[in-house]
Amino acid sequence: MKRTAASKTVKQDNARLPARTPRAGGQATRQHLLDTAGQLFAERGFAEGTTKEIAQRAGTPMASINYHFGSREGLYEAVLIEAHKQIVNLEDLLAVTQAANASPQDKLRMVLGRVLGMAATRNVPWGFRVMVREVLSPSAMLPTLIEKAVRPKAAAMRALMGQVLELPEDHPAVQRAVAFVVLPAIVLMVAPREGPERLLPALVQDPAALHEDLVRYVMAGLEALAAAHRRAPKSGLKATAKAPAKKAAPRTARRS
Repeated sequence: MKRTAASKTVKQDNARLPARTPRAGGQATRQHLLDTAGQLFAERGFAEGTTKEIAQRAGTPMASINYHFGSREGLYEAVLIEAHKQIVNLEDLLAVTQAANASPQDKLRMVLGRVLGMAATRNVPWGFRVMVREVLSPSAMLPTLIEKAVRPKAAAMRALMGQVLELPEDHPAVQRAVAFVVLPAIVLMVAPREGPERLLPALVQDPAALHEDLVRYVMAGLEALAAAHRRAPKSGLKATAKAPAKKAAPRTARRS
C-alpha cells in the first residue's frame, strides 16, 4: 500500500512538470551543420565529403550529425532538398502560380523573372553547385530528392502550364511545354558564368534584355503549341473521313 501511494504521488508530481522543449540552439546547430555540409559537398561532392571534416568545419562533435540527421546519407539528403529550395522555393512558386489577380501568362513571366534574376547574381548560393554535381553524378538520394522537392514544384508548373495552353494539365503537350520552358531557364541559372562571359557575353551583360527575349521566345512557342494541340484530334481517335458510298450503276433493260 505504501508503494502504491508513493507511486501515485510521483505520477502526480510528474504530471505537474512542464513538457520538455527543444533546446534553443538546436535548430541553429542543425542549420549550421546543413550550411557547412552544403559548402563542402559543393566543393568536393558527396563521395569526398566526410562527416569528420564537416564536424571539424562546423566546430561541433561528430555525434551531432547523427543526432540531427541520423546519418551521413541523411545529412546529404537534407542538403539536396535545401539546395533545390535555394534554386526554386516551393512557397514562393505557389505564391506566384496561385495568385488570383494575374493571368496565367503573367504568372509564367514572373516565374521566369525570378529564375533569371537569380542567374544574374554573381554570389550564387552553394545549392547551385551541389545540384550541378548531383545532376552530373547522381547519388542514391536522387529519387528522394525528386519525390520530396522536385515533384511538388513540377505539379505547380504543370497546373500553370495547363492554364497557359488551355489544355488539361496531364496532356502530353503540357508536360513537354514545362520541360521546354523550365530546363533552359535552370541551365542559365546553374551554368558557370565563365563560359557565357567568354562565348556569349550578351547573356550576362544585360539580364533585363535576356529576360525579355526569353519571355518573347517562350510565349511565341507556347502560343504555337496551344494552337496546334487545340486543333489536333483527341488522343486515341482517328480523324479519318468516311469515303462517300459509291452509287450503283443504273440497270439497262435488255432488248428482246
